[in-house]
Amino acid sequence: MVRLVTFDAGAGPRTGVLNDDATRVRDASELLPAGAGVLEVVEQWDAVRGRLAELRGREIEVDSVRLLAPIPVPRRNVFCVGKNYAEHSLEFSRSGYDASGEGVDLPTRPIVFTKAPSSVTGPFDVVETHQGLTSELDYEAELGVVIGTGGRGIDRAHAYDHVWGYTIVNDVTARDLQRDHKQWFLGKSLDTFCPCGPAIVTSDEITPADVPGLEVECRVNGELRQKAPVADLIFDVPTLIETISAGITLQPGDIIATGTPAGVGIGFSPPRFLAAGDVVEVTISRLGAIRNEFR
Repeated sequence: MVRLVTFDAGAGPRTGVLNDDATRVRDASELLPAGAGVLEVVEQWDAVRGRLAELRGREIEVDSVRLLAPIPVPRRNVFCVGKNYAEHSLEFSRSGYDASGEGVDLPTRPIVFTKAPSSVTGPFDVVETHQGLTSELDYEAELGVVIGTGGRGIDRAHAYDHVWGYTIVNDVTARDLQRDHKQWFLGKSLDTFCPCGPAIVTSDEITPADVPGLEVECRVNGELRQKAPVADLIFDVPTLIETISAGITLQPGDIIATGTPAGVGIGFSPPRFLAAGDVVEVTISRLGAIRNEFR
């Protein structure tokens, strides 16, 4: 089992291995080709996994470094899935903000959209409120699936063979942009709107049998807003991989954000949007937690 991170101790991004309690990190950069990051580790996994598992050397306290998103700049857009928990699908459909155009409470096929790579930010970084552009900010706690072996036309029976690991994603959303533009890309893709991390936990630690039992939680200023097991997904991880890869070649390092449970801001009456100074914490069992202040 390896928990891969990207961190900065003051001399630029480095690749590291996080310990089990997420308090210390070991620098793994010396084991890798010059300039290689987590994305290159994913691509060269068979060649480097043994060395990383046996990594020794000085441990650095996490509090003394800045953890970046594990893949700070994905090569492609982050794949995202809308309305993939039944209760959230209902709250969203009835909120007045649904731009999917389905006109039904529960989708019959996965609703897939994307977030720009420039939206990705670190697990403890500030999320910009983009004052003047949006006034209706929302949170969405999600399990992120990281592709290892790429491919097209992947059958659901073999989908987990293509998963390299798992991470946490907060699919931050400008609901007013989502509604007014009648599509999801702009409202989802503003800079800093995709906090990720703190690590990618490899799939030898989180097996296919483990995935449904992972529990997704979100707290806003300490108040529990979202809580649900991944088992509640309408379309499970193999279905999502099969659907996306049907005509799109998935590549190593691609990230799929699998959807969010009920309890987002627009699910309340009146809606409970985020404001400057709010702190959102997303926790997924066995993956850790990310914590971002909105400013």
